Amino acid sequence: MRAIGIILAGGNSKKMKELSDKRAVSAMPIAGSYRSIDFALSNMSNSHIQKVAVLTQYNTRSLSEHLSSSKWWDFGRKQGGLYVFTPTITKDNSAWYRGTADSLYQNIHFLKESHEPYVVVASGDGVYKLNYNDVLKYHVDKRADITIVCKEMQKEDDLSRFGLVRTNEDGRIIEIEEKPMVANSSLVSCGIYVVRRRLLIELLERCAQEDRYDFVNDILIRYKNLKRIYAYRLETYWNNIGTINSYYKTNMDFLKKEVRDFFFKEGEIHSKVGDLPPAKYNYGANVKNSLVASGCIINGTIENSIIFSKSYIGNNCYIKNSIILNDAYIGDNTVIENCIVESRDTIHPNMRYQGTPEDIKIIIEKNDRYNIN
Repeated sequence: MRAIGIILAGGNSKKMKELSDKRAVSAMPIAGSYRSIDFALSNMSNSHIQKVAVLTQYNTRSLSEHLSSSKWWDFGRKQGGLYVFTPTITKDNSAWYRGTADSLYQNIHFLKESHEPYVVVASGDGVYKLNYNDVLKYHVDKRADITIVCKEMQKEDDLSRFGLVRTNEDGRIIEIEEKPMVANSSLVSCGIYVVRRRLLIELLERCAQEDRYDFVNDILIRYKNLKRIYAYRLETYWNNIGTINSYYKTNMDFLKKEVRDFFFKEGEIHSKVGDLPPAKYNYGANVKNSLVASGCIINGTIENSIIFSKSYIGNNCYIKNSIILNDAYIGDNTVIENCIVESRDTIHPNMRYQGTPEDIKIIIEKNDRYNIN
């Protein structure tokens, strides 16, 4: 593909509460075996984009460990490759990224040293599958300056946390609102953009000269009447994991057969693979409609839940409608329902934790096995 890729993975979301205290949102575990950023990286790889930069900032340790080898996404090549950029103190600059446009500008050398005519900019906290070549073809056919991938959402969704757009009959965007209090559209921006490389460089340099730092407010909204900005409508699955409820719902969606088939049949999602044995189900284990990752030991009952790698579920436990993150220890006779158990937790025997579908409970306990919080 005649494009380079940039994944914005430096942000934090206060709406993720305690789950983002020790990891970037782009590093959040998904569907038992993946991280959120795996979906954008896999889409880049499956679209034959050979040169990809990941821009990180907040809580980078977990994300950096995950990206320590590019081979999992087939970026280990002589030409192209996977680059990870963090804010850097230089003679001319000592600031952290002050916004999405500023993060791109601080790494503008990546754009200037590339030769591909187009750039695909994607957020690292979206869960979706997309061939970016289809978006690029649409972009070229429309003679667009910028193309935004958009998704029609349901009216009952919390639209106030998205950027909303309205288009004319030709698909050109005529209005963009960033996280409005009152929604007048249900067409949301997915945080995925296609733009000509030289135009992006020009817009970023102009933003820097004017002390403007945000890509949406200072480029998309500011230039919507001056540049040809079009909406590419995504008809397949997409979700953003920026809140506790959306993170929980996204994981639960993978328990649906049609969602699993969509993600794992053609153009697979790739991830860093751990050297772990398959899950072990001991006598008395009872698992229904759940995803259980490698390295787990299961003794109790699990229903409509996702169990991440290296977790231990004790005797007579009952886990329902819950997410157990990696390396958790669940003691005997414990009941967990409508909850998210943080990674490396130690849950003592005979405990009971219950949330509700409207109020998912986050469980964070001290890890007695390693004597850490």
